[in-house]
Amino acid sequence: MVENLANALSIVGSLEMLLVILLGSIAGIIIGALPGLGPTIGTTLFIPATFGMDPTTALILLIAIYMTAEYGGSITAILISAPGTTAATATVEDGYPLTLKGYPGKALGASITASTIGGLFTTLVLLFLTIPLMKFALNFGPAEYFALGVFGLSLVASLSGKSLLKGLLMGILGLLIASIGLDPLTGQSRYTFGSFYLLEGISIIPALMGLYAVSEVFNMFLNNESIKKVKKKISRQFITKKEFKGLLPVIFQSSFIGSIVGVIPGAGGSIASWIAYQQSKRIAKDKEDYGKGALSGVAAPEAANNATVGGALVPLLSLGIPGSPTTAFLLGAFMLHGLTVGPKLMETDGDLFYSLIVGLFITCIFMFLIGSLLTNFWVKLISLPQSIIAPLILCIAVIGAFSVRNLMFDVYITLAFGILGYFLKKFNYPLAPIVLAIVLGGMMESNLRRALLISDGSWMIFLTNPISLVLLIISVLSFFTPIIKRTSFGKK
Repeated sequence: MVENLANALSIVGSLEMLLVILLGSIAGIIIGALPGLGPTIGTTLFIPATFGMDPTTALILLIAIYMTAEYGGSITAILISAPGTTAATATVEDGYPLTLKGYPGKALGASITASTIGGLFTTLVLLFLTIPLMKFALNFGPAEYFALGVFGLSLVASLSGKSLLKGLLMGILGLLIASIGLDPLTGQSRYTFGSFYLLEGISIIPALMGLYAVSEVFNMFLNNESIKKVKKKISRQFITKKEFKGLLPVIFQSSFIGSIVGVIPGAGGSIASWIAYQQSKRIAKDKEDYGKGALSGVAAPEAANNATVGGALVPLLSLGIPGSPTTAFLLGAFMLHGLTVGPKLMETDGDLFYSLIVGLFITCIFMFLIGSLLTNFWVKLISLPQSIIAPLILCIAVIGAFSVRNLMFDVYITLAFGILGYFLKKFNYPLAPIVLAIVLGGMMESNLRRALLISDGSWMIFLTNPISLVLLIISVLSFFTPIIKRTSFGKK
């Protein structure tokens, strides 16, 4: 291993390769910050540009874009409540409230710090734990995926704010929205009302843009107060050493969660970020500030979604199985350059394997430097007049929604969800349970039905399988623990 790492350092340490990583990092951050693009589309757009490159350079460029785009999504999530990626949705919960309090610099500082540590952590995981994690991922079937979805949905209780009932109602609404479209097994249309555009269901990006960004624009226009209040007290201050030390336990826990979830094919950064967000609340000292502007509430999802990158590369490099939509396109890039990923990759192309790991490590360093240098620039953007910011947010949201399928229908969906989000905020209904249910709903339904087909309709398949049983037990504890705590505090 030491010899391979030395060779990889000599390859990746060249000036040409460092420039490629730098350009990939800058491009990834910009792509991630633009709603509707994200790491999957970003890597896809750059694959044609790699045709004339050697395989190592091409793949390092694409992986650099993948990693930095995950961080880039937090920038617009924090500043204007418009998550650039679905994985950055959890970041909005505390990132945007910090901006409203006048501390966007601290929120961005927590984000870039956590993203960097999460990326470095997952690089080490990829280096040392590829084989054990590969064997763990192979144990996941339909029953395990359904149980993972139930665990994710059990977080609704802790994301419901003051009213558990409102949180549950929002979770149910999210599941109903997720069921729109064609039945995953029979192909029967559901809740489409004869609309051709609804056959594919409601895309997550238009829904997110509406619920978070457009609803905030309506709030600016109708209430005319949020940004005006912020402008008077904006601070560009980065996080302090004391705050950094306080965030470390949350960051390392979230990095571990992200790496494990990333290994499971199809799970992705969205699930990892929400799980990390909820679990971080358990150990955070500022748990009462969650949803109101907790730094750890920003650090947790950002560490997790960047940690999923290395996790998702584990099944890709070791088995040739994509761990996420982005790695599916990376698999195509491997094939395009005449490479075969799988168990023999480390034997036949050891230098390539270790070069990718070193390249990922250097990408994290560049990401931190670029993100830190641009923090003040991003903060200055929200110092613009509200008459400029509100239309700018609306334009970003509309363009992001339209770019998903190039359909005006998705723009209308965004505006409709914007109206819904405005009234939900006005009457203090939490948005997080809706988003969580939309993200998990499709995965839960399809895997539930596959599992029941395998077991001839027996629900015991979820209890006789060790992994799914453990996940379901944890789900019950995760759902009822916040309720018990509220009841206990209420009695006191």
